[in-house]
Amino acid sequence: MSLLLGSRFSLAAAGALRAAGSSAAAALTQLHCPSGAGVAGGGTAPSAARSKSSSSGAGEFGCEDAAETMEIPGGRIPVTRALRFAGGPSEPDSPKMPCYRVLDPAGRLLPGAEQPHPPSGPELVALYEAMARLQVMDTIFYEAQRQGRFSFYMTCAGEEAAIVGSAAGLDPQDQVFSQYREHGVLLWRGFSFDDFANQCYGNELEPGKGRQMPIHYGSTRLAYHTVSSPLATQLPHAVGTAYALKLRRSPNVGVAYFGEGASSEGDCHAALNFAAVLGAPCLFICRNNGYAISTPSYEQYRGDGVASRGPPLGVPSIRVDGGDAVAVVNATRAARALAVREGCPVLIEAMCYRSGHHSTSDDSSRYRTREEMAEFRARDPAVRLRQHLDAAGLWDAARDAELRRAARVQAVAALDAAARVPKAPLSSAFEDVYKEAPWHIREQRDAALAFARAHPHVVPQGVPLR
Repeated sequence: MSLLLGSRFSLAAAGALRAAGSSAAAALTQLHCPSGAGVAGGGTAPSAARSKSSSSGAGEFGCEDAAETMEIPGGRIPVTRALRFAGGPSEPDSPKMPCYRVLDPAGRLLPGAEQPHPPSGPELVALYEAMARLQVMDTIFYEAQRQGRFSFYMTCAGEEAAIVGSAAGLDPQDQVFSQYREHGVLLWRGFSFDDFANQCYGNELEPGKGRQMPIHYGSTRLAYHTVSSPLATQLPHAVGTAYALKLRRSPNVGVAYFGEGASSEGDCHAALNFAAVLGAPCLFICRNNGYAISTPSYEQYRGDGVASRGPPLGVPSIRVDGGDAVAVVNATRAARALAVREGCPVLIEAMCYRSGHHSTSDDSSRYRTREEMAEFRARDPAVRLRQHLDAAGLWDAARDAELRRAARVQAVAALDAAARVPKAPLSSAFEDVYKEAPWHIREQRDAALAFARAHPHVVPQGVPLR
C-alpha cells in the first residue's frame, strides 16, 4: 500500500509567474492546469508539466488554455469558460482519499506495502506491550469508577493502535496537546499506573492537586500539556507552540490530537489555516472513531472525512488505518519528518472505531446496535498486532498471559495506593500561579477557608481545611 501525503502548496509557482511578467503564459505551460494554479494568492503546482495542447479544452474545471489566467495578489489563477461547480452533490462519485495500510485484519503483511520507517522487532514488542497494558489499565480503572472510587473515566478501547502507534512515531520531547482519550501517549512516554491513579483520585501527589476532573492528565516532564475539556481549544495552542519551536530552531514539533467531532469546531479550521500560513511544524492527528459521543460521523460532515480538508488549506494530509499499529507508526514518522524538513503542518486521519462507551457517563447501546459493537470489537487492534508478532516468532501465549496478569496486579495496587494518599488542602487551590501570592489572592484564600469552616458540609470529603 502506498504512503502518499497530499502535496504541500508552496510559493514557487507564484514566484516564477511574477518573474516571468509578460511571459507568464510560457511559465504556466509548465504547471498542472487547473489544480496547479489552484489556490488563489499562494497555490502552487506539481512538478509534472502539462503542455498547452494536452490541457486545451481539458481539465476537471474546463481549463481552456493555460495562457488564460487572471492575476491576483500573490499569483495567478486559471480562467475558464465553463460554468462548473466543484464537489458536493453534483459530484457524488468524486474519488475518496485512500487509507494507508501495512497489516491486513489478520496481522499479515500486505505485499508491496511501503514502510519508509519500519519499526524494529523490539519496537514492535514494546508497542504491543504498551497497548496490552493500556487495555488492562482501562478495564480496571473503568470498573473502579463504576464502584464509585472516583467520578469519571474514559477508555481507549478500539483506538489503542492509533494512539500508542502515533506516540511511538514521535520524539519524546515533541510537545503534545491531547483531547482526552490519548493517555496511551503518556503511558508510552513513561507515565506510570501510579501517576494515572493519583490523577483520577485527585490526591496531593497529582501535579494538579485535584483541581481537574479525572482523566485530565498532564506532565511537564513528558511534554504532555494538561487536558482541557472544551473541544478543539488545544489545536490553536499546539500551532502556537509549533511556531515558537520553529522560531527557536528547535528540532521538535507540536502535536495536536483530536477527534472527528472536534473537527466541526471553528478552532480546528483556524488552527489548520494558521499552521499552514505560518509554516508551523505541527502534526494534527485526528482519531476518526465513528462517533462524537452519540453523533455518527456521517452526521458530522458531508465531505470525504477529515484528511481531505488539509490539501485545500496547504496542509499535506494522509489517511491511515487506525487499527494497524505498524501503518500508524510509519505514517507518523513520515509526517514528522516532512513537518521538520519542510517547516509545515501535516494532518493524519486515523480511521478507527470507539469500541467502548464515550465515557462512564454514556450508554452507547442507546444509539448503536449491539451487533455493530460486537462486529467492530472483534477487530481488536492489539490482537491484530499480536497475530503479526506471533507469526514472526516474537511473541507467544505464555508471555501474553504473564504480561496481562502483571498489569492487572499493578493497576489494582496503584488504585489502592492512590486511595490512601491524602487530598491536597483547600488553600492549595490558590497556589502555583504566582511565586508569592499577592494581597488579593491571599484575601480570596482566607475568605474561602472561613466560608468552608462555617459550612463544612460543602467541602469535598477528605479535603483538609488549611
